[in-house]
Amino acid sequence: IVNGSPVAFESTENLCIFARINRKSAMEELLHYTWRHKLFPSRPLATTEGKVVEVIDPGLPNYNAGPDFFNAKIKIDGTLWVGNVEIHDKSSDWFFHGHDTDERYDNVVLHVASVIDKPVKTSKGLCPPQLQMDVPMQVKQHYKELLATDKYPPCYQIIPHLSRLTVHSWMSALQTERLEQKTEAILKRITDSDGSWEAGYFVTLARNFGFGINGDAFEEWAKTIPLHAVDHHRDNLFQIEAIFLGQAGLLNDELIPQRYRDDALKDEYYHKLRDEYFFLSYKFSLHPINGKLWRFLRLHPQNFPPIRLSQMANLYYHRKASLSQLVDCKTVKEVRQLLSTHPSDYWQTHYMFGNSSEKKEKSLSSSTLNLLIVNTVAPMLFAYGRHKADEQLCQRAFDFLEEMPAENNYIVRMWKEVGLSVDNAGDSQALIQLKKQYCDRKDCLRCRIGYEYLKRK
Repeated sequence: IVNGSPVAFESTENLCIFARINRKSAMEELLHYTWRHKLFPSRPLATTEGKVVEVIDPGLPNYNAGPDFFNAKIKIDGTLWVGNVEIHDKSSDWFFHGHDTDERYDNVVLHVASVIDKPVKTSKGLCPPQLQMDVPMQVKQHYKELLATDKYPPCYQIIPHLSRLTVHSWMSALQTERLEQKTEAILKRITDSDGSWEAGYFVTLARNFGFGINGDAFEEWAKTIPLHAVDHHRDNLFQIEAIFLGQAGLLNDELIPQRYRDDALKDEYYHKLRDEYFFLSYKFSLHPINGKLWRFLRLHPQNFPPIRLSQMANLYYHRKASLSQLVDCKTVKEVRQLLSTHPSDYWQTHYMFGNSSEKKEKSLSSSTLNLLIVNTVAPMLFAYGRHKADEQLCQRAFDFLEEMPAENNYIVRMWKEVGLSVDNAGDSQALIQLKKQYCDRKDCLRCRIGYEYLKRK
């Protein structure tokens, strides 16, 4: 399958050639890394013709089609060349990749390979000089250790020896990278909401009200809420709750989870909400999601979907679920006040329909508000700040994260155990990004801690 379509090959040999072209070997990746960071062997560098090579500037990495590095500065036998560099495992890969007929490679001033098994030519018939370059033995060994070690993180031995500047700069970069990644998800929600930032914020807030286990269900639910229609009933909390719970499929007799159905059918408030939703769904042509998407197992009752949905309804009723109000918040204290909410009176004595309990307000806890600020507020401010080219909003996102306590999860605890300081939510978000985007993928060649590990003697 290539780009989503099946492709047939005439022979196994052609298939192997295709695979070589479209997948860099681990050795080639390591060669790229060695060249980029100038981790050259101790012996002098020279072309296959014996001309001395001095790398002034390895060039800019190219992540798109074309040569691997742009605008490199290289002295060959005392003459300064400025141009592109191409790197392969074997020099013959130049032909496997079709560079000999591709004009984009005519400005290659040096071809680097670990094995020189063939001279190369450009589409103009010129022969770029070639450099046979070995990855230093200690770099190879350290890279194998990073890939093979079972202890996580694999670079744990070097972490206590890292400078504060190295750690701080990498954590700052990871924190920004995580916010940018979350921005992409927010922008997609806004696109799916016909470009509405208010709707995109509502969906983002709803997703994080699912707190992981019900995040997908909450997002699907939020996308079905017609905010323009709900606005007509914004002064009536009962009607908002009817729409919210009805769209969640929790007012449909057939969609309620079996273990809660009998009690619900005997409950007066359930029938009132159901009848109200029936009227409103007909009025606005509403269609609920499948109520079976909601997960209750192993959830603390405080996190049951009806409780969270009622809290969302209360936020919306009090006009506290809009992006414009969030943007007006200048401090974490103001954000906490904005997002503080509790369910309606019925849910203060119930966790599910028909199951009464001791009266409890069930307002959002301090730790729950912290999670919402970290996962909703900061990313939303950063995304909206980027959209509006407002640096103050972007900076506010970073400031809020630095004011919040570090998250307490297994990822953060693991990094603490190997000696990495975690002072605030900005740090914990950076370490989550590090684990998910680098460690889990064994992408040590893009990690600054991995770089420190590889270059050590």
